Amino acid sequence: MTDRHKKLLYSASILIFLLFCGLTGWYIGVPMVRFAENPEQFQSWVDASGLWSRVIFIGMVVLQVLVAFIPGEAIELAAGYAFGGMEGTVLSMVGIVVGSCIIYLAVRKFGVKMVEVFFSKKSISEVSFLKNPKKAKVLAFLLMLIPGTPKDFLSYFAGLTSLTLSQWLKIVVIARLPSVLTSTLTGAAAGEEQYGLAVLMLIVTALLSAAGILYYRKICKEENEAIKPDDLAA
Repeated sequence: MTDRHKKLLYSASILIFLLFCGLTGWYIGVPMVRFAENPEQFQSWVDASGLWSRVIFIGMVVLQVLVAFIPGEAIELAAGYAFGGMEGTVLSMVGIVVGSCIIYLAVRKFGVKMVEVFFSKKSISEVSFLKNPKKAKVLAFLLMLIPGTPKDFLSYFAGLTSLTLSQWLKIVVIARLPSVLTSTLTGAAAGEEQYGLAVLMLIVTALLSAAGILYYRKICKEENEAIKPDDLAA
């Protein structure tokens, strides 16, 4: 295969993936989120579907991770409402890990063009400090742990760093667990009609997310100002 044919195949693959994500997000993702936002309807579906509801739910989470613009909070809240805090957390984490694994391998295969399908070059350059192998693990863990940071974006960017797949998946599991658990426990509290607790947890989560967004911007700014060209070349 010539270089020209390889470039054409590469471009076609990216376009097909972009079209797939767009159509999937519109025809499946949007209805899926609306469905999850109706907890009573979601609960009825879970009760009627039995074990299959767990399998399908994991697929919903995988889709949400892959199609970055589908919000995950409503799905996690619905998981807590329908499955309970603990089971909802486990199912959500399984979907997140599978989705993160697929993204990592796809980015390793197609490179930065894969990331640019969803995110601007400016966003990518803001976290270019994660390419520094000396800081990648610590900073990636910190950014995935802090509420409010763009975790779906970081999942795509991880494939461009020096992190191995096993290192990345360990970071995903440990760092994302607290926020997922918070969301599912909030949903579980609402399911048990503990509305005061559910509202309180939502308020605390919103405040932490707002603080996390500000801290994320601060980290990006400080790290990019301190970075040395040799660090990225390493």
